[in-house]
Amino acid sequence: MNIIIVGGGKVGLTLAEQLGAEGHEITLLDKNRSVVEKAVGSLDIQGIVGSGTSYNAQIEAGIKEADILIAVTDNDETSLLSCLIAKKAGDCKTIARVRNPEYYSEIRFIKEELGLALAINPDITAAAEIERLIQIPSALEVDTFAKGRVTIIRIQIPHNSPLDGLSLTDLHSKISEHILACIVEHGDEILIPNGSTILHEGDFISAIIPLSNVRSILRKIGIDYAPIKSIMIAGGSKVAYYLSLKLLNSKIRVKIIERDEKRCEELSTLLPGAMVLCGDASDEEFLEEEGIGAVDAFISLTDFDEANILMSLYAHERSKAKVITKISHISFERILGTIPIGVPIYPKQITAERITQYVRALSNSSDDEEITALYKLANGRAEALELLVDQKAADKKLVGVPLASLRIRQDVLLGCINRKGRLITPCGSDTMEVGDTVIVVTTAVKTNRISNLSDILEKR
Repeated sequence: MNIIIVGGGKVGLTLAEQLGAEGHEITLLDKNRSVVEKAVGSLDIQGIVGSGTSYNAQIEAGIKEADILIAVTDNDETSLLSCLIAKKAGDCKTIARVRNPEYYSEIRFIKEELGLALAINPDITAAAEIERLIQIPSALEVDTFAKGRVTIIRIQIPHNSPLDGLSLTDLHSKISEHILACIVEHGDEILIPNGSTILHEGDFISAIIPLSNVRSILRKIGIDYAPIKSIMIAGGSKVAYYLSLKLLNSKIRVKIIERDEKRCEELSTLLPGAMVLCGDASDEEFLEEEGIGAVDAFISLTDFDEANILMSLYAHERSKAKVITKISHISFERILGTIPIGVPIYPKQITAERITQYVRALSNSSDDEEITALYKLANGRAEALELLVDQKAADKKLVGVPLASLRIRQDVLLGCINRKGRLITPCGSDTMEVGDTVIVVTTAVKTNRISNLSDILEKR
């Protein structure tokens, strides 16, 4: 597909890299010449220096031939106007990042009037990601499917766990029939496991578990599952606001620490159920006075990565709380795995993933969104997708055929079938039927990517 990306910030460059790697033709449009030149020099893309709100710049970027324009500038008005011009000039699909809460509260109207195919708020998306981690405190990653009824969670096998030395053949009899290990990470090795795979202490596994069974299964594995009842949030950012709304609705006690007095007053009005304190969350004495050692979770959500990292390090040292750290600069990702800052959250990476999901679904040249969910697993080395079984799958003879008779790729695992709300852990005699959704996990993230259901099969 021919894609124009307006805005060469972190999200724009991440999208250019991800979508370019998936075989799309990418043109980056940005006013900053050095940004464009650097992107063109490091990525296999084209670049145009100009504003997304300029009709002439969009024409030069090829809007007449474009399939999609994605506007991810730092200014909502610029992004929305860029999409409006693209719609009039090229009649392509348009996607906008919209951060202003006032705009987002009216997003249905804005989407309809501007003809947007997709609008995404990175702060709301990040808050939803953090909420899932709070719901399952022991997990390192939590992704949901089947309208929230199925989860893929990433955990590390603890010391003295019954999983240590266990083969996956015995997983159901020794632990539960409701768990399916779909990714195993052993050192630098990552694989789709089979029955002969042996698990070891320290391995990371990503497993499909129905939400209702998560607590009991984690306890059998030897992982503590204590519900989170109190949370301390450092920083009164937009992510903190959206997250607090969700947590308060779940009856969780929320304490927000914010330095700016005016912002504290705003949050106190917007979040009457939360305790909002005006203070410096990087002050050790202040944190001790406010009971950092007694909270169940500590989340650093300021706009400064360095401050977030330092506060999370202190929280890890001084408490047993679950620690979550917001990181804005994706380039930090490689080194953060060695630092005890709990679970890092990358709002810009999450935003790019959600847009990539939509683009990949759209590339099927269908009015139906065959991909209903897409998540990166194991630090981006694997993917999990939820795919709709539609008439196209039936036409390709994937429907009603026992799975054992299908030539499913070795780097693919069919993890769950959702049939009208009934969850099926598939075996060889099961079939896919029109109207089902299926959860597919794959380690093929650089080649042989999955865009539709037929992609799970070996090429003839």
